[in-house]
Amino acid sequence: MPHPTPPSVLRRPKLWIGTGLIAAVVSMVFALLYVGGNVNPKGNLRDLPVALVNSDSGADVNGGHINLGEQMVSGIQKAAEGDKSIDWQVVTRAEADKRLGRGKVFGALVIPADYSATVAALSAPQPAPAGKAAPPTLTVLTNQAAGSIGSSMSSQAAQKAAHAASAQLGQELLKQAGAQKTPLPTAAQLKLADPVTVTVADGHPVGPRSAMGLSAFYYALVLVVCGMLGANLVNSQVDTALGYLHTDYGPVRKREPVQHTSRVRTLAVGMVLMLGMSLVMGTLVEVATVAILDMDASHLGLLWLYSVATIAVVGIGSLALFAAFGTPGMLLATIVFVAMAVPSSGATVPVQALPGFFRALSEFEPLRQITEGLRSLLYYGAQADAGLTRAWTSMGVALVAALVFGFVVTRVYDRRGLHRIPHPDAESGAEDPAGTPKSPEAPEAPAPATA
Repeated sequence: MPHPTPPSVLRRPKLWIGTGLIAAVVSMVFALLYVGGNVNPKGNLRDLPVALVNSDSGADVNGGHINLGEQMVSGIQKAAEGDKSIDWQVVTRAEADKRLGRGKVFGALVIPADYSATVAALSAPQPAPAGKAAPPTLTVLTNQAAGSIGSSMSSQAAQKAAHAASAQLGQELLKQAGAQKTPLPTAAQLKLADPVTVTVADGHPVGPRSAMGLSAFYYALVLVVCGMLGANLVNSQVDTALGYLHTDYGPVRKREPVQHTSRVRTLAVGMVLMLGMSLVMGTLVEVATVAILDMDASHLGLLWLYSVATIAVVGIGSLALFAAFGTPGMLLATIVFVAMAVPSSGATVPVQALPGFFRALSEFEPLRQITEGLRSLLYYGAQADAGLTRAWTSMGVALVAALVFGFVVTRVYDRRGLHRIPHPDAESGAEDPAGTPKSPEAPEAPAPATA
């Protein structure tokens, strides 16, 4: 007699409701985090560090000494009192170069040593012949190594301040020229109206194969994804080797004999395997990016060690989440290492241009620390205070936290008897190690009566 066809699983409301809720939460969380962190960088901009250098030595005019550079610095600082978007840091040129070379500022506005002298030459009674007088010049320095968007914001703010200073200076020069008996030609008046030339230069150049200062972020993202994918691979392979899962090779299904293993031991096995995979994956990431793609990089030995360590820490952290939360741990790891990490990394939009929530996330989210460490390795000569020390420290803290969390939770599960498979000595009626319920033993037949 033919067996009736079982109803389709698509008719089960729980399947639709459960899957729909998970999909809804994931799509909403990713949209809010990814777009929310980057939707209004100018509106959220607060305290973007920009160096302000006054190298002006002043000039003697009409029996007195003037320093127009000091006046400009004072004017910029006064204007910044009502606008907290830029943190103007008044430093020497040497200190500015040092901060640019360590990613501490996103750019600089430099007032040259002859600024007052060149301005005074414009208002002299007998100006230099046309073509021989050097115009007053201000230099805006960018720093793509600190982030392309942050460098662009810094450049825009510095150029705005420079042009505002030029316009104000032009008004004063025109007023002085108007007091003279001989009227100035129209061309000369136009020149005096906006006398300062603003030039833009790269304050800390990066190599041509550095993705315009974004190669550190892309490399960091590859390491994080490798750590997560490696953890997923290790988790499934360990479960397969212990007999918890079967493996399909096309139409062929294979399953190992089930082994009773504690949760603590299972996690330890996975972490050891993850360390081995990190050596392979970290090596291949560097080979692919540096040897094959010819990405600009130096300190290759330290870069290799950093790559292996990053993949290992992310992988071990993911395995700890898997062990503690099971299948939902995979979603949680994705949210922690990707959804919350990317918008708070400061790699594209600077941290100073993020909303407050994402600024708080950036203090402990791993991708920011990983990216800053790679910027130090790739752009700043592996200087410890350019982000490398903080990256190694954060990595060590994260590793200890993952180990403690993972082994404490699995130890608690083991002590409470919450094993992944029942012990071989489990009571009858429970599931056997293979996952098949035991049927109760049939009662023994009574012994035959004897005469």
